[in-house]
Amino acid sequence: MKKIAVVTGASGGIGQAFVRELVRESLDEIWVVGRNSQRLLALKSEYGENIIPIPMDLTSNEDLHSFHDLLKKEMPSVLWLVNNAGMARMAPSMDFSFSETEQTIDLNCKVPAVLIHFCIPFMEKGAKILNISSASAFQPVPHLNLYAATKAFLRNYSRALNAELGSCGITVTAVCPGWVDTDLLTREMNGKKIRFPGIVSPEKVARKALKDAKAGRDMSVCSLYVKCQHLNVKLLPQRLTMKLWLYGIRKYLV
Repeated sequence: MKKIAVVTGASGGIGQAFVRELVRESLDEIWVVGRNSQRLLALKSEYGENIIPIPMDLTSNEDLHSFHDLLKKEMPSVLWLVNNAGMARMAPSMDFSFSETEQTIDLNCKVPAVLIHFCIPFMEKGAKILNISSASAFQPVPHLNLYAATKAFLRNYSRALNAELGSCGITVTAVCPGWVDTDLLTREMNGKKIRFPGIVSPEKVARKALKDAKAGRDMSVCSLYVKCQHLNVKLLPQRLTMKLWLYGIRKYLV
């Protein structure tokens, strides 16, 4: 039985960083899932034949079931599942179309839960699931509302699932970074360049997440900046937290 890792959103910055870290693990294959087939093939060219590109759109139910069929055909031992695929946009909630709202909720919430459901039967004691949540999951975030709410779901889902699967020896970790230097960031709003305090590299996020998962932690917080943020939102009322956030982004809203 071959030992594999599955990384979704592998064509993006955080996904690629996880692939770079996982090639150091004792794995037979790394299944890299994403919509950009050229970027997936570039990973194979860079890291070798054990990289298995799986181009698909995970918001498609047909593609999701195709992935399940592939698992049943190959019958691997899934040692790592990294649910990294996601969507984000900084904008007022009413600016989102029905399609964008549906796709964001599907990709950020439904897809990780479904893939976990598909993969757990192929996991053994010691397997790890990493769900890429966000520091925005710690509190309500106006103008990043839809994204933050979906990440709050993923954080809570991950931590509760970790408790459920403890007896099976499977670790589930919610990875909660702050700003990460990737193409997912909205770099400009209303003609003004956005400043990202405490921004970190995808590599730093991936390394810390793997370390925390191996230590059996149900949450991975990458930097001192985000740890302080996590403490602050525990101590401050959420209404005050939202006011402080709105004050900090006020210049981008006009």
